[in-house]
Amino acid sequence: MNPNRRSFLTRTGAAAIAGVLPVSMIRLAGASAADDFTFAYISDSHIQHIRGNEFVRNWDRGLIRAVAETNLLEPKPDFVMFGGDLAQLGTRPELDHGMEMLAKLNYKLHAVMGEHDYYLDLGEYWSELFGPQYYSFDHKGVHFIVLNSILTYDDWTFNRWDSAARRMNEMAGLDNPNGSPFMVGDKQRTWLAADLAKVDKSTPIVVFSHSPLQKIYKGWNFWTEDADEIQTLLAPFDKVNVIYGHVHQIQYNQIGNIAFNSVMATAWPWPYPSTYAQSGSHVPVLTVPMNRADPFNERDATGWQLINVHTGRADLEYTLYDNTNRTVAFNSATGRPEDVSFQRPGNRVAPQAHY
Repeated sequence: MNPNRRSFLTRTGAAAIAGVLPVSMIRLAGASAADDFTFAYISDSHIQHIRGNEFVRNWDRGLIRAVAETNLLEPKPDFVMFGGDLAQLGTRPELDHGMEMLAKLNYKLHAVMGEHDYYLDLGEYWSELFGPQYYSFDHKGVHFIVLNSILTYDDWTFNRWDSAARRMNEMAGLDNPNGSPFMVGDKQRTWLAADLAKVDKSTPIVVFSHSPLQKIYKGWNFWTEDADEIQTLLAPFDKVNVIYGHVHQIQYNQIGNIAFNSVMATAWPWPYPSTYAQSGSHVPVLTVPMNRADPFNERDATGWQLINVHTGRADLEYTLYDNTNRTVAFNSATGRPEDVSFQRPGNRVAPQAHY
C-alpha cells in the first residue's frame, strides 16, 4: 500500500493498522497479546437488480472494493461482520449477487438482517444463505449478540398488503407514512434475556443490530420501537457497545452504560432529516452534540472507519470521501463518546434524559 495510506494507529500505540479501508476495523485488546483480535465490518451495500445480468454498478463497486481491501488487512481479522441491507429489494438475484461478492472474503462471515433483505419473503432466502436471524457467540472474552431489529407489527406484515412486492416497496420507501416502526419483538427479547442471564456482568458486550437500538427519528425509521426494553436488559452490564448500520451517516450517543455508534454504508449517503435542526419536540434530545456535514454533497456520509474497542468502549476513526476526517472516541472522564475535532468544549452538553 502507498505510504500516505498508513494513517491510523490503534489508541494503545501497540500496532499500526496499514491502509485506509472501506470497512470498519475493530480491535479488542485483552490481558495479553494472545487475547488481542480484530474483526472487520462492512454494511449497507444495497445491491440492486436492473434486469437480466445487470445490476447498479455503483453499489456493486462499493461492495467489491470493501471485500478486496478487507482481504488485505493487517493484522488479519478473526472474522467479518456484514451489517445488513445486502440487497435493495430482497430478491434472489440481488442476494445471490451480493453473496457471490461476499464469498470472496478470506474470513469467517457473520451477518445481520436488514429490512431491505427481509420484507419481500420475510427473510426466507436470506436465512438459507446466512443462517439464523438472531444469535450470540463468544470470542476471546467478548460476548457478541446479533439481533434482527427490523421486525414490525404482525398486522402490518401479514394483513395490510396485496402482495409481497408491495410490502417490500412500502417498507423500503424513505419518509413513507405507509411504513411501520422497527422492533426486535417479544420473542427475541425473551431470548435475549435468557442469553444475557448466562453472561457475567463484567464481560464486555458488543451488540450488532441493523436499526439503532435507540429512538432517534421515527419519520425515517431511525428508530426501534422496543429500544427502551432492550436497553433495560443491557443495563446491568459494565460495558455495552451497540454497533449498527441503516442510517448511512455518523451517529454516536450514550444512554446509561450503553455506547451507540453507527457505521458507514458502501452504497450511498443518507439525507439528513430537517428536524435535526429544529426543536426537541420533533426528535429526542441526544446526550451528545454532533456535527452534521453537508447534506447537499452527494458523497457526504459515505466512507469507512476503524473501530478500536481495546478498553471495552468503541473509539471510531472515520475517513470521509469529501469531508474532514473525524474521530469519535469514548471519554472515560465524561462517560460518553465525543467528537474531538467538531465537538468544541463550548458546545458540549451535560447528559440529558433520553426519551
